[in-house]
Amino acid sequence: VADALPEFDRPLLVAVDGGDGAGKTWFADDLARHLEESGRVTVRATVDDFHHPRTFRHELGRTGETVWGRSFDYRAMRRELLDPWCHGPGSAYRCRHHDLATDTLLDEPRLAVPDHGVLVVDAVFAQREELRDSWDLVVWLVVDDEERVRRMAARDGVAADPGHDDQRRYLDAQRLYRDTTDPVRSADLVVD
Repeated sequence: VADALPEFDRPLLVAVDGGDGAGKTWFADDLARHLEESGRVTVRATVDDFHHPRTFRHELGRTGETVWGRSFDYRAMRRELLDPWCHGPGSAYRCRHHDLATDTLLDEPRLAVPDHGVLVVDAVFAQREELRDSWDLVVWLVVDDEERVRRMAARDGVAADPGHDDQRRYLDAQRLYRDTTDPVRSADLVVD
C-alpha cells in the first residue's frame, strides 16, 4: 500500500474503508507504523472519534438506516480534520471531536498539519458523498459477512448470529453503502 501513495508535494490523506469488523483499525495502524518506519510523518485518526451524540444516533431507533444515516458527524469530521489536511501544511486540525465511551464532545488542542505528512484514517463509509473528495488513496478491505459477524461478536461481546439485531443493523447499513456508493469499485486498492 505504501508504494501506491501518490507523489504530491503536499500532505496526503489515506482512507482505510471496509465493513464493520473488516480489520480497518488494525490495517490502518500497521500502515501508519510502516510509513513512520520509512521516514514519513504519519498521523492516525478514526471516524469513530466523530460520532454524533448517542441521543441523536438512537432517537429514531437502531436499524441499518439509522446506522447509515445518523452515526457520524461528517460536517465535524470535514471541519476539524479533513479540510485542514486538504488545505495543507500549517493548517490547524483536530483528530477527535467526540468520545464514544463517555458520549461527550471534545475540545482538544489543535495541531498543525505537517509538511508532507500522511493522514491515515480508518473509516467505515469513507467513500460517502460527504467524504469522497478528501482522499488521495482509498483502500477497501474485503472480508465476507460471516467473518465480519464473527469478529464483531468477539470484539463487542454480542451475538454471533447474523440475524440478531446487534449484527443485522450493521450488515443492513453496509448493504445501503454498497447500493449507494459501490465502494469496492471506487476504491484505489482492494485488499482481501
